[in-house]
Amino acid sequence: MGKAVNIHDGLYGQAKAHAMAGGQTIAEQINLWAMVGKAGLDNPDLPTAFVRDLILARRQNPELTTPFVPASTYLERNDLT
Repeated sequence: MGKAVNIHDGLYGQAKAHAMAGGQTIAEQINLWAMVGKAGLDNPDLPTAFVRDLILARRQNPELTTPFVPASTYLERNDLT
């Protein structure tokens, strides 16, 4: 469920323009920006464009994605350590 928040008029205008150009709602555009920003802060070693592309790809075909499992976890699960 969505929540109402106050945002700067300039940010709203930019989101509206990007949303119209991208064929999505203003809320979807702001959510994308928030997800990219959070993922970028959580993964500072990754380029922002790469993070954005991953998020967009997951939106397009979520059934084709697989969860990331670190090699150490895989080795432990399969008793290969």
